[in-house]
Order: sequence, then structure tokens, then C-alpha cells
Amino acid sequence: MKLVVGYLATPGGADAVALGARLARTLGAELDLCIVLPADRGGVARLSVGDFDDLLTEQAQNWLKEAAVPDDIVARSHVTFDDSFADGLIKEVARLEADALVVGGAGGGLAGPFSLGSVVNELLHSSPVPVAVAPRGTRHSDVKRVREVTCALGERQGADLLLRTAVRFAKAAGTPLRLVSLVALDPTFGHLRGDAEAVRERAMAHAQHTLEVAKAALPEEIPVTSVVVEGSTVEDAVSKLDWRDGDLLMVGSSRLSAPKRLFLGSTAAKMLRVLDVPMMVVPRDQLDPAEVG
Repeated sequence: MKLVVGYLATPGGADAVALGARLARTLGAELDLCIVLPADRGGVARLSVGDFDDLLTEQAQNWLKEAAVPDDIVARSHVTFDDSFADGLIKEVARLEADALVVGGAGGGLAGPFSLGSVVNELLHSSPVPVAVAPRGTRHSDVKRVREVTCALGERQGADLLLRTAVRFAKAAGTPLRLVSLVALDPTFGHLRGDAEAVRERAMAHAQHTLEVAKAALPEEIPVTSVVVEGSTVEDAVSKLDWRDGDLLMVGSSRLSAPKRLFLGSTAAKMLRVLDVPMMVVPRDQLDPAEVG
């Protein structure tokens, strides 16, 4: 398994490396640290294009050497040129045949521990593979492995794939899996909101179904739990859950996404604002069912 880390010599880049190392250690994966440099060299007057490329590449390699990858993680570094940092990373994901992309959430944008910058925001609306976002400060954590996977599930298109992906992760990592039913928060079922009991019954049935599916697919020694979250808002509901350092939240891409591409939906975006745990966003049709084992 390969994980591409979008690296910059910034605190956010260090957060991405820390989360990448945690995921790699948990899954037995290898890291590919990638720096994307601007392809536009129009402002260079005194250096030839070749000289400028060499200087940028040398500097980027020095940054990569300072990335503080733990000694127990197999890692490689790559420098590439592209007009878009996000597009450059996606091309590297395809070239390296990586399974997921890891980025740091620090930067301008959404409020909260993630505070997504424009590059990460673009990746969350275009990546063909799951994107794991490290909240600000991940680099300071001493947690070595993922402690538990929480999968937030609704009933929209792609939910079955998200559940299978979470099951595959938990199975490969040997970590507990917590399933969170979002049915009670889904505006699709707004016509039920006048009947609180009907909403609750539907959510409980959904939670039980996902629990049975996950338990049937996982070994008995891997704990699986299920919970229904309720609240006046998404933020209020997920904040009621118990979160600990080492947790990983897994959510699905919005139904608005193009085939095999991400699109960060409103529910996931709201979770990002209030949670301080890494989040992995999964494309709604990333995998063919035949690939799921």
C-alpha cells in the first residue's frame, strides 16, 4: 500500500507527515512525500530555465530531507513541476498508483482546527482517491497508530462503498470500528422531522443494519460498535461523541461529486469545523465492488 503525502516546509506539511506516518504504521504502508513546484518561470530573468529548475529542485530536496519521517517508516521523496499544486499531487497519485493522499489542514479557509487552505479545499473536491486531512497540531501528538476508526454513514449514494472501505481499513489495521448513523440529521428525510419517533426508528434501523454488515465482514476479535447521533445541528451532534487522540473519522464524498472524484459535502464540512481528529474523505465510487475483500 502506498500513501502520497502532499508536503510543504510548513507546520501544515509537518502535520501531514505525522499523520502519514501514523497511517503507514497502522496499515503497513509506504510513504511517498511529494513537493509540487510552480511550473511558471516567467519571473526569472537572470537564470536559464534549466538552472532555475535545478535550484528549485535542490531546495525542495533539502526541504524533504528535513521532513522528519520516523525511522521505522519506508519513505521516498519526489519533486515535480505543475501550474497547480493540487493537480500536481493528483498526477503524482496516478503515477505512483497510490491508495490515498495525506495533507495538512492548516492554512486559510474554514474555521477550527483544520482551517483548510485553497489547495486542500481543491483536493477535497477533485481527488480520485481518499484524502486524509491532518488537523493543526498533529505533529505534536505522540500517538503512533490509529486507535479507532469512526465511520459516519447516511443513506445517500455511496454509503455502501464508504462502509466497505471502513471495514477494509479496520480489517487491515486491526483497529476497532465505530459506526455513526447520520440518518436523523439527513435533510433528505425532512418530511419525517415532524415525527421525532419516526426519525429515531429509522435511524436505529439504519444503525442496526450497518452494524450487522460490518460484523459479518470483520473477524470476531475486531470490535464493532454502532451509535445514532442526534442534535439540533450536525456540529452539535458529532460534538456529543467521545473523541480521543488517535481516532480517525471516515466520511463519504457528496452525491454531487463526479464519478471517481471527491466533493466535500455540507455535513462533512460542518464536522471539519468542530472536530479535532483526522478526517478521511472517500470518493463515492472509488472502488469497484470486486476489489473489496
